[in-house]
Amino acid sequence: MAEKKRSSYISAKESRRITKFNRKVTKKLEKERADSGKDPKLYTTVMKDPDNIVEFDNVCTYFFTDVGTVKAVDGVNFNIPRHSTVGVVGESGCGKSVTSLSLMQLLARPSGQTVGGEIRLNKGDGTAYNIVNTPNSVMETLRGNKISMIFQEPMTALNPVFRIGEQVNEVIELHNPDMSEEEVKKRTLEMLELVGIANKEGVYSMYPHELSGGMRQRICIAIALACSPLLIIADEPTTALDVTIQAQILDLLQNLKDKLNSSIMLITHDLGVVAGMADYVVVMYAGRVVEKGTADDIFHHPAHPYTIGLMKSKPVVGQKVEELYNIPGSVPNPVAMPDYCYFRDRCEMTCDKCKGEYPPEIRISDTHVVSCYRYFDKGTVLGTPKTVNVEELI
Repeated sequence: MAEKKRSSYISAKESRRITKFNRKVTKKLEKERADSGKDPKLYTTVMKDPDNIVEFDNVCTYFFTDVGTVKAVDGVNFNIPRHSTVGVVGESGCGKSVTSLSLMQLLARPSGQTVGGEIRLNKGDGTAYNIVNTPNSVMETLRGNKISMIFQEPMTALNPVFRIGEQVNEVIELHNPDMSEEEVKKRTLEMLELVGIANKEGVYSMYPHELSGGMRQRICIAIALACSPLLIIADEPTTALDVTIQAQILDLLQNLKDKLNSSIMLITHDLGVVAGMADYVVVMYAGRVVEKGTADDIFHHPAHPYTIGLMKSKPVVGQKVEELYNIPGSVPNPVAMPDYCYFRDRCEMTCDKCKGEYPPEIRISDTHVVSCYRYFDKGTVLGTPKTVNVEELI
């Protein structure tokens, strides 16, 4: 117990050093972001594959806290192809939401910063925005227009003091300044109808607290889709909804994606939701992607021990068990991550190679990639996720 206390203890001297370092590094990063707005070349890049809407290339998002640097997302690589649904799964704290917030540039700055890698958003002309360096003035034209987000909790996502109509109107007015008030209202009513609200005129004049959870979630979807974005980020879109409403919301998202020719980045804990909706699945653990592939690869041929553990912990209809399987151990301390495989201390399938450094990404089929030494001799080694040494940022 005393040893545990010592390991988490920070002296006043160390605390002052961390605070001074955080202030210096965040000030420098904020200045670099401000300077990037002076020249579009600094935030314009080229897509590796023009058929992708978004490419996450070795993205590192860190939080500079009072106890040290938390590497919330550390070397994440995956793509979101056009007109497809990509499911991002993993336990709480694995970096799913932080990855999406990095794309939207909605991190709690200055303490939260994307310090490395590229997030490429396809412009459609062969070039792309590098979201990591894109200034706020440009991001304001992209958020809600090209990429939009359905937030996790509809009650807190909606403003309680404004009527529903005003909140949907605001997004349309912001991105379409030439539209008249009548045209904006007409578009808002069309969106309310599109998301399955029968009494659209009545709901237009209501406040959020007058609606049920399912109705509020539909309003959040209407706001997200008001400008027909290329990418919809759905962060736990069925949280706190009952099962029948969940099914309706997911069907609605799927239908709207097809209508608008959009892509969906679906963030969830629910493997059943992912199995029913996703074309591709990305499994995250402790800020890194441990496995990615098609839904068939992940659900029928899981390779990483963590993915196998997630599948085993899922209840099966008609199968009676004394207790559900749970993965032993706990996630490593995010301030002091180990230099070996993050899952090794919880893994039941370790081999001799696991004693070495963090495993590289290994391609085991055309669509299936895993970070696990058990496949080192069975696939093609692609490379290891790159972390950023924060001391070198100053």
